[in-house]
Amino acid sequence: MKGIAAAGSIKTPNPHRKRRIDFRGMLRNQEMQAAALSGVLMLGGWAASYASITVSVILYILSYAAGGWLKAKEGMETLIKERELDVNLLMIAAALGAASIGYWNEGAMLIFIFALSGALESYTMERSKKDISALMALKPELALRIEDGQMSLVSIDELKVRDLILVKPGELIPSDGIIQKGYSAVNQSSITGESVPVDKSQGDEVFAGTLNGEGVLYIEVTQTSDETVFAKIIRLVEEAESEVPQSERFMKRFEAIYARIVVAVTMVIIFAVPFVLGWTFGASFYKAMVFLVVASPCALVASIMPALLSAISNRARRGILFKGGAHMENMALTSVVAFDKTGTLTAGEPQVTDLIAADGYDRYDLLAVIASVEHLSEHPLAKAIVRKALDEGLQLLPAEDVTSVTGWGMEGVVQAKRWRIGKTDMLDRMEDLEASAYWKQQRSLLGAEGKTVSVILEGERVAGLIALQDVVRPQAAAAVRKLQSIGVKVAMLTGDRSETAQVIGKQIGVDLIYSDLLPEEKVLYVKKLREEHGHVVMVGDGVNDAPALATATVGMGMGMSGSGTALEVADVVLMNDNIEEIAGTIQLARRARRIVKQNMVFAITVIVLLMTSNFLTGIALPFGVVGHEGSTILVILNALRLLR
Repeated sequence: MKGIAAAGSIKTPNPHRKRRIDFRGMLRNQEMQAAALSGVLMLGGWAASYASITVSVILYILSYAAGGWLKAKEGMETLIKERELDVNLLMIAAALGAASIGYWNEGAMLIFIFALSGALESYTMERSKKDISALMALKPELALRIEDGQMSLVSIDELKVRDLILVKPGELIPSDGIIQKGYSAVNQSSITGESVPVDKSQGDEVFAGTLNGEGVLYIEVTQTSDETVFAKIIRLVEEAESEVPQSERFMKRFEAIYARIVVAVTMVIIFAVPFVLGWTFGASFYKAMVFLVVASPCALVASIMPALLSAISNRARRGILFKGGAHMENMALTSVVAFDKTGTLTAGEPQVTDLIAADGYDRYDLLAVIASVEHLSEHPLAKAIVRKALDEGLQLLPAEDVTSVTGWGMEGVVQAKRWRIGKTDMLDRMEDLEASAYWKQQRSLLGAEGKTVSVILEGERVAGLIALQDVVRPQAAAAVRKLQSIGVKVAMLTGDRSETAQVIGKQIGVDLIYSDLLPEEKVLYVKKLREEHGHVVMVGDGVNDAPALATATVGMGMGMSGSGTALEVADVVLMNDNIEEIAGTIQLARRARRIVKQNMVFAITVIVLLMTSNFLTGIALPFGVVGHEGSTILVILNALRLLR
């Protein structure tokens, strides 16, 4: 068993650090500060109206400026750059219209509510997808190329197919290639997600961005730097993040159309109606201002974000962080939840599951001996054996002449006896056929369960077998059952071999199992699941999961054990790795979606009734503002039920 000197470097520093919601960051948000100032000035203007109208108007003007400046700027940029009217300008126009006929407080309230809603939305979106700097940090920049017997350090961009490179122990492999000479255990977790380093020797394929163990490797380059598996991971993330959600495109189109209609109708009422119906200009202007106020989509806007933000706050208290309201919306549509295996459904590190001792050997004595030999190795399997011995309260014994047997395992002298532990291939060469058959049968049984099996030898005699496996998380099966109970299918995507995947999948009870997958293949299967079943939630923890997380309808990253890249790409972060909360989150998202629909129907109904009343019977501006603001308050209160 070869040691891996820096296996931990694949993860970002301190992966177990808890992540909290940044309330200070919210208070530092420019829009939130502007909205708060607008609200304070509005209250000041209302209070001053009892003492001085002049002071009151000045405070209201300042309130308008504080709350409406950023929105007016956004609206003007949209108008100039895209030649489109949006709800930002419509709300500003409605507030100014109210002020123009003396209703300063009502206009300020419109500005404040709209500014506050926009500030909350802006803050949540700031926590959305970031750049992929952590992923790029894992990309090797230099390679040691051998040319005409001379070694030179070159940029990976200079490497060509068939170049020969040398990779020293503990270094990242700079390019995809085939090993021409050397042996080492390679940590491929950044590419395949496998929790156990894979032994590699002449003729084996290796990938850029994976970590070499203790051996020196001579590798023939098979891909240029922009075509490596690692480069493809980066491109897949970038492409997936550049996609604009359909709901966002629809809302943008709706805002532009709605704003145009309202402005057009307002202009018709002011300038055309007096000539057609014989109204005075003053009466037409008053009705136009009432229309502009009641038609403002404040309640319609408040129908969506408060509900989604309330649901987001609810989940945050359970350790689930959403990076934006759109992801809560998409979560409600979930048909399939796809899990990465290693570190998500399983613990992410191997553990001793079986120790079969030969006749004449005590199980605990045998474990103490092999742990004494293995404790000098940095290999994850060796560490698992030592950890098991310590957990059993066993005392490690002095070991001498401990060496690593290249391509096989470890050996050493304990209590004047030579012990060896390593691959079980020597069972196929045993002279004692009866004993050989027994041990090979045990090896087959353990291997069929997806376990990694090693043989223990005292001299040339088999002393036992030890099996290790990345064990299932205690809550995994329950989490899967909860998802299935609400009508969601569960899939498992893994880079592990088929036998291991099948065993783990059956233990947990998933519906679909896909194994032996590279990152780009995970992306293909996520796309396939979306085509066949609908919306897909992908749950993962490693760099290798990043493309699939970005491709899924909603990507969920593991907050405690996840890599920095997985957390940056993820739309939702399970801060405590609490996968058992996923089913409850989907149910809450579905409830939020129902409330959003209720609110939208109610808001549209009120707007239509107020507009109709304005034209058929005529309503006073104060009544229009009360109806408009009252509907806004009601939809917000309905949304706040999700906080419970």
